[in-house]
Amino acid sequence: QLQLVESGGGLVQPGGSLTLSCVLSGFTLDHYAIGWFRRAPGKEREGVSCITTSGRSTNYADSTKGRFTISRDNTKNTVYLQMNNLKPEDTAVYYCAAFAVCSAYYTNYDYWGQGTQVTVSS
Repeated sequence: QLQLVESGGGLVQPGGSLTLSCVLSGFTLDHYAIGWFRRAPGKEREGVSCITTSGRSTNYADSTKGRFTISRDNTKNTVYLQMNNLKPEDTAVYYCAAFAVCSAYYTNYDYWGQGTQVTVSS
């Protein structure tokens, strides 16, 4: 059974950092590109970042460039999202998802995790 499990969310003050993890099981990570998405209350799901199967190419939403870093360790079947200088507008449920290639359209992704809550507040 294919499964993605996110962890690492929590409550952090503005300017703080968090690292989210996405652990995949049931298949080999290096067959899939992994995207991070988020959904804030009352808003549409938003693409945050994506990393290709090899890890050699990444992309970021304009709102996260320079603050977030995506990486992957295929030996651990894990993708990470390092988030620095967090802002209140980063508050959302964060999801990781798997697809053959990076895509801006969340409807393309075949498999999704259950999400992890990130709250940025003083």
